Amino acid sequence: MTDLRETLAQELARARERTLLLTEHDEPELLRQHSPLMSPLVWDLAHVGQQEDLWLLRGGDARCTGVLPPDVESLYDAFTHPRAARVRLPLLPPVEARAYCAEVRGRVLDRLDRSGPDDDPFDVAMVVSHEQQHDETMLQTLQLRAGPPLLGTGSPLPAGRPGLAGTTVLVPGGPFRLGVDGTEEPFSLDNERPAHVVDVPAFRIGRVPVTNAEYAAFVADGGYTDPRWWSARGWQHRCDAGLTAPEFWGPEGTRTRFGLVEELPADEPVQHVTFFEAEAYAAWAGGRLPTEEEWEKAAVWDAATGGRRRFPWGSADPTPELANLGGSALRPAPVGAYPAGASACGVEQLMGDVWEWTSSDFRPWPGFTPMLYADYSAPFFGGDHKVLRGSSWAVGASVTRPSFRNWDHPVRRQVFSGIRLAFDA
Repeated sequence: MTDLRETLAQELARARERTLLLTEHDEPELLRQHSPLMSPLVWDLAHVGQQEDLWLLRGGDARCTGVLPPDVESLYDAFTHPRAARVRLPLLPPVEARAYCAEVRGRVLDRLDRSGPDDDPFDVAMVVSHEQQHDETMLQTLQLRAGPPLLGTGSPLPAGRPGLAGTTVLVPGGPFRLGVDGTEEPFSLDNERPAHVVDVPAFRIGRVPVTNAEYAAFVADGGYTDPRWWSARGWQHRCDAGLTAPEFWGPEGTRTRFGLVEELPADEPVQHVTFFEAEAYAAWAGGRLPTEEEWEKAAVWDAATGGRRRFPWGSADPTPELANLGGSALRPAPVGAYPAGASACGVEQLMGDVWEWTSSDFRPWPGFTPMLYADYSAPFFGGDHKVLRGSSWAVGASVTRPSFRNWDHPVRRQVFSGIRLAFDA
């Protein structure tokens, strides 16, 4: 194998190690549906194997027979079976799901050993990204789960720095190159491409994400009882859903995190808020949510070179000294924890910690072309989806990019989602 293939084989192994760790629980925990928003964990487990089988062993051709019989494989079609219905399917039990994933992985590694230098590794990278995304989804499921803790408290994080919450930096106006091309980011997905120049007027953006303490002030000021901060649709959802605070916040300044009830950390970025809550907080604070074009410019544009950085901090791959990624912390880091990860504009914690809601609808960039997996993005364009940028603490470090575009319904808040403010300059 080439060095790149060896690297991808290592990334496949890291993703699988994480998947098995997140599903290393008793069978009832894996079979139970912890929320109608999420699949049973055993479905996710077998689904990552099914997608690996489809894309790496059959080249994406579902007409070819895979490791599983067709009637069993069809149980793991995400478009056919909505999440709320998957618990009623005759799913593979955990032992068989693990054996299936192991069988597929063995065949995949054999294929990688036989691959030549001219073989395109994009499909392998796509499968790594897919499994890492499902690992984050499984963490969302485990956060929604009721019962005693299963995951522990998480690994240590660096301390934050005081005085940063509520501060902003200026991003000068002018053109910059939005998005990426395959030559610079060969494993970028179709909705990130093609790169194109956009002109973004000057704006100010939060140096760090909005903290729990800042959001608690909104709650204490009656933010959930005053409709003037909310859009009409957002207020209707707030009333219908009975929202009074971010999800998992408890009484007397507490929160529940993976079954642990603990004091709400004042200096951590707020998470588990809907787009509507983020929008209302921004209005109350005298600001707004950034567009995704503004967010990406603040993340990658370098005035000194007039060009684009690969990551906010430069060209180096993410490390624990630069960003909170990989999922082991089980929480966001306090604001100011990663000064070395700042962008050229001085914006911090753009990668890791929390996904950040933007004001943008999910739409294709001009010149969009579907990739190998044609249904990855296109079915969701023009629907009721808002874009989230950055990445959360639960995202795998090897699959994070400033150009990555996440999207979800504006009512969702099981996502590790937070807020960064923007202001007109």
